[in-house]
Amino acid sequence: MAGLRTAALAEFVGTAALLCAVIGSGIMGERLAGGNVAVALLANTLATVFALYVLIETLGPVSGAHFNPVVTLVLALRGQSGHERPHIWVTVFVLAQLAGAVAGAWLAHLMFELPVLQASTKMRTGWGQWTAEVVATAGLLFVILKAPAGRAGALVACYIGAAYWFTASTSFANPAAVTGRMLSDTFSGIAPADAPAFFVAQLAGGIIGATIACVLNSGPENKTSSRSAPID
Repeated sequence: MAGLRTAALAEFVGTAALLCAVIGSGIMGERLAGGNVAVALLANTLATVFALYVLIETLGPVSGAHFNPVVTLVLALRGQSGHERPHIWVTVFVLAQLAGAVAGAWLAHLMFELPVLQASTKMRTGWGQWTAEVVATAGLLFVILKAPAGRAGALVACYIGAAYWFTASTSFANPAAVTGRMLSDTFSGIAPADAPAFFVAQLAGGIIGATIACVLNSGPENKTSSRSAPID
């Protein structure tokens, strides 16, 4: 269990740092952008991409750098938990991720001298937003499962950076991120009433992305390798 405790701590720290970067850069971007939402979103995107890459590269060897309950659940369903009692592994990881998300939001508020305890009033709802979260999370799981060895950090960071701009929801793609962001009435927030639909969309997207990756790995050219061959 000592290994599990260390991995859970890495998940807590990584998720906290990620949410601190997402929310903090949103606050800073909005303050400096002078009302230009595109500039604020660009600042938010860049900070998130850089932070995510660094966190995956540094904490990946410790816990796998999930920072996301959907990623943890999908890997467990695929038998990739790496723990003899996967249900305990999933529970501990998810709790660490959710707690880390809350801590990250509170830390961002402290840095910018805002009230620590908040609830977002930013509405994010409707079929466009929900579809965007399905797409964002499906793409994220696909990238994670299909990334060549040693390249997941860069590919995941690049994908999330792109998805900030091509999805209507700005790509939360993570129930832990939703949890932290609904506790922040700032640029990156989401109203708590809108969170449940995001959770469902993200879970559906995770299953879809994992299914697509599995199908693409089942062809004859993939029977001796977990990675697909280059396309000519």
